[in-house]
Amino acid sequence: MDPQSGGFEALAMPLFDQLYNFAHWLTGNREESEDLVQETYAKALRGFLSFQPGTNFRAWMYRILRNTFLTSRTGLRVTMTVPLDSEDDGPELAVAVDTPETILMERSNAQLVESAIAELPPHFREILLLCEVEEMSYQEIADTLSVPIGTVMSRLSRARKTLRDLLRERLEGSRSHTTVVTRR
Repeated sequence: MDPQSGGFEALAMPLFDQLYNFAHWLTGNREESEDLVQETYAKALRGFLSFQPGTNFRAWMYRILRNTFLTSRTGLRVTMTVPLDSEDDGPELAVAVDTPETILMERSNAQLVESAIAELPPHFREILLLCEVEEMSYQEIADTLSVPIGTVMSRLSRARKTLRDLLRERLEGSRSHTTVVTRR
């Protein structure tokens, strides 16, 4: 057994849930996410001697996960699928107390955002998730993706704009499909 494996475990295990969440966003499938995280940990443990102490371990693990995803079957066949049934019910209304209706609206909006994120091209989706969900700094994202910080900022800006456009399009689409029923 590698003498540094104790150090690996201490560094790697606190990242497990975050890596799984990121893997799930990338794959969209629980089983594939579990396989991806397991393979990431196996590769990281095998390559732990090459890790440079003092550098960003978190970014190093995310980079391994991302590269593993990109070379996996799922990563190679990334497709953009559009759900046939849209579950958004329009914009959320301002209400002071949580009611069953407001809870439903919040869940509906969350589903709307999640499905729009899933439709983003992978290079936009991953940078948005690393920044907004994983709360990585621009430098950590740059290290993870092996790109300059300027690329991180421009991709993040374009990802946000694309997401905003997708959400606006869906909200406007849902309004145009709403019909009013009147009694005579």
